Amino acid sequence: MSTIPASKAKGAGDSGQAPLVVYPESDGKPLGETGIHIELMFEIMGVLRRHFQDREDLAILANMFLYYQEGNPRKNVSPDIFVTLGVPSNPHRRTFKVWEEGKAPDCIIELTSKGTRNEDRRTKFQIYQDILRVREYFLFDPEEEYLKPSLQGFRLVDGKYAPILPEAGRLPSEVLGLHFERDELNLRLHDPLSGRWIPNAREVDAMYWEAKEAQLAEEEARRREEEARHREEEARHREEEARRKEEAARKLVESENERLRKEIQELRKRLTENL
Repeated sequence: MSTIPASKAKGAGDSGQAPLVVYPESDGKPLGETGIHIELMFEIMGVLRRHFQDREDLAILANMFLYYQEGNPRKNVSPDIFVTLGVPSNPHRRTFKVWEEGKAPDCIIELTSKGTRNEDRRTKFQIYQDILRVREYFLFDPEEEYLKPSLQGFRLVDGKYAPILPEAGRLPSEVLGLHFERDELNLRLHDPLSGRWIPNAREVDAMYWEAKEAQLAEEEARRREEEARHREEEARHREEEARRKEEAARKLVESENERLRKEIQELRKRLTENL
C-alpha cells in the first residue's frame, strides 16, 4: 500500500471543535506486486505467528498502515511484515498507530521488487532508520529482479543502518532470535537453538496428516490386537468349556460305574444268601 492523503470526518471543522482526523485502513490497492509476493508475505507472517504463538507481548502484522505522527494521516508507511515487541499480540488491529502502541516496530521485512525498489531502498529505508528507529530491516527480492544479494539485512548501530553479516549463509536477527535464508523463491526461517527450520504452512499441514495417518495406523493396530485378544479369549473359553464337559462326562461315567458295581455286589450277596 502507498501513502494516503489526510482526511477528516464529515461535519467536522465548522462547529468550533477540532476536526476528527480519520486514519484509513486501506487505500484499495493490491496487497503486493505479484502473487508470489502476496503468498510469501502471508506465509512468513504465519510462520512467525506459529513460532511465537505463546507470546502475548509480541505483535506480528502484515500489510497494514502504520501511522507515526498523530494528527497527520499522511505520515504513514505500510510494511509487508513487521514485528513489535512489548505490545499486545492482539490480532484485531486494523491500523498500527505508534503513539497508541507506545513504540515503533522492532523488525520489518519488505518483499521487494523492481517496481518498489525506490520506496524500499530509499523512502522506507530513511523512515525506518531516522524516524521510526526500527532496530532491524530485512529486504528480500524473491524473483531476484534487482537486489544483489537478493536477501539483505540492516541493523541500527549508532543511529544508522549497518549491513547484517551472514552466518553460515544465513542472516541472523537479534530481535527474533532466528536466522533468515533464501530457499529458491522462499524466505525460510531457521531456529539456531533447535538447529531446525521453522515449518511453513505446507509443512505443518503435511506433518498434521502424517501424524493423523500414524494415529489411524496405531488405532488400527490396537483394534487388530484387541480382536486377536478377543479371539484368544474365545478359544480359551471353548477349551475350558470342553474340559468342563469332559470332566462332567468322566464323573458321570464314574458315577454310573459305581452304581453298577454296587448293584453287582448286591446281586452277589443275594445269590450267596439263597444258596
